[in-house]
Amino acid sequence: MDPNWITGFSSFAYAGEGCFHVKIKNSSRSKLGLQISLLFKISQHVRDKELMKSFIDYLDCGVISKNSTWIDYTVISYNDLIFKIIPFFDKYKIIGVKLQDYLDFKRVAELMKTKDHLTTLGLEKIKEIKEGKNKGR
Repeated sequence: MDPNWITGFSSFAYAGEGCFHVKIKNSSRSKLGLQISLLFKISQHVRDKELMKSFIDYLDCGVISKNSTWIDYTVISYNDLIFKIIPFFDKYKIIGVKLQDYLDFKRVAELMKTKDHLTTLGLEKIKEIKEGKNKGR
């Protein structure tokens, strides 16, 4: 598999919907009352199930889920995102508007790596980054 092909699936909304998602949710387990999580996902029509399975083999991480018409390749493991997904996209660059979403996603991952997401200031920075992603640009 050509790694640039995977990047292409992640870059363009019509060739393969790639998503670099930052989630902020309420959590009673956090001192600040909020929990940050990251998710990388590529969605395709259900007929492309074997293609989506090949992403698991190639990137050595992720899971496949499906509904009636779509199949998703998803990575939620923080370690897989930090040590596999981010280095992959640093090496094989995303082209187009999704590059900015990826860079924001990476900034949040770096804040989490240094534990800044556990501080009020870091959490506010993550909220700013999230608000600026996608349609907020």
